[in-house]
Amino acid sequence: MREDSFNSLTPKKVWHFFSEICQIPRPSKHEKAIIAYLESFAKQRGLDYLVDKGGNIIIYKKATLGYENKPVIVLQSHVDMVCEKNADTTHDFFSEPINAYVEDGWVKAQGTTLGADNGIGVAMQLALLDDIDIQHAALECIFTVDEETGLTGASTLEASAINGRTMINLDSEDEGIIFIGCAGGVETIGYCTPEYSNVPDNCAAFVLTVSGLQGGHSGDDINKGRGNAIKILTRLLYQFQKHASFYMSDISGGNLHNAIPREAKSSFVIEKSKTTVFVKETNDLIKHILDENKDNEPNLQIQVKETLLPEKVYTKDFSARLICTLYALPHGVVAMSNTIPGLVETSTNLAFVRHTTDGRIEIGTSQRSALQTAKYDISQQVASVFILGSMEYVHTMGYPGWKPNKNSRILKHAEGVYQKMFGKEPVITAIHAGLECALFVDKIPGLDVISVGPTIKGAHSPDERLSIESVEKFWKYLIEILETW
Repeated sequence: MREDSFNSLTPKKVWHFFSEICQIPRPSKHEKAIIAYLESFAKQRGLDYLVDKGGNIIIYKKATLGYENKPVIVLQSHVDMVCEKNADTTHDFFSEPINAYVEDGWVKAQGTTLGADNGIGVAMQLALLDDIDIQHAALECIFTVDEETGLTGASTLEASAINGRTMINLDSEDEGIIFIGCAGGVETIGYCTPEYSNVPDNCAAFVLTVSGLQGGHSGDDINKGRGNAIKILTRLLYQFQKHASFYMSDISGGNLHNAIPREAKSSFVIEKSKTTVFVKETNDLIKHILDENKDNEPNLQIQVKETLLPEKVYTKDFSARLICTLYALPHGVVAMSNTIPGLVETSTNLAFVRHTTDGRIEIGTSQRSALQTAKYDISQQVASVFILGSMEYVHTMGYPGWKPNKNSRILKHAEGVYQKMFGKEPVITAIHAGLECALFVDKIPGLDVISVGPTIKGAHSPDERLSIESVEKFWKYLIEILETW
């Protein structure tokens, strides 16, 4: 992101810091460079700071004149980003900056995730810490690590370092919405060891590819009817295996536990004498699937191309067991909320399938629910499919949900400010995604929290984009919340 490309955007401080953040590689679990940048930022401005044992950094700023007796405000965002890219994009997230640009009122990235989730929150905190004119109570700015792959930064945060009991989380993606609750989550991961056999004689090899899907966040976007590349792939493979001469040799798809898979592929062989009938049947089925998805996934592509013969193939029994397991694994909305209209209560995401370095196949899934019991139930349903497929499985530790508090003081204040500034009421709701707020509430007694932010679309996918207009609107709103607190 070139600074001179954003000189016309306001607020200038926010975009300046967002530009600098885009230059710093910050995949989850690899945040040392961004934390070092934040340390340097604090030192240059004479601000107290603390880097805790978990790698999080907290920067403190004293209250401005006349605000010394106001309750401390805690602002929080996470420094890591989801690293997703298009298959034809060559980008090294560990060493290269994000190539961001402006188009039609949005900031986007060339073929990769933008990192506005949650880089824009980080940028706003830095702009507040840097500004000497904005009036505010004492600020404690928390920058957590590894939010995207397990919320481990929030889990390890040293609560004793936090004095404030009023928190504004800046990790939401819809301007005009105040979030006061979130779902808890857990991952259920299956493992199996492939069984191989020699490639039969007189066979031709093919590769089946599913691509062009929107993907998206497995919480926020799970109810939008978006296609899952692994589910589409295994639907086709399930039909293919009915051919006696079908042998699969490889499969992969998806990448992250919290992203709906956009791409998947599998290689297989089939007897040459059957290929004409096979190709015709396959093309007919592909046409049906494309027609089913023409409205919700207009860019879906399914291709079957001939390729070189592999050195070996899965045995027929193992191939059938793997395909049936993937085909049977549930994906999507399980239940809607009875208390908040339109909110997903429980869901599950078939996230990825891949070969590991130790030669096994790993199948990743994630479950979310506002109810702890429902989260446990759907994770057990997923586990039962792995059991039926004769696979091993593990559940991760997971994370709790955040119960809404409609009597929250910061909620009432933020709601009133929004009404006064914009002449309408903000939407008050919960989110079907994991937020660090849940962990903070769990470990800091009496913490009062809301989650807000500017508009981001397509988070966790290369289609991620940040609304320029909403950034300016939200910045003014955030300042007003602080100055009238």
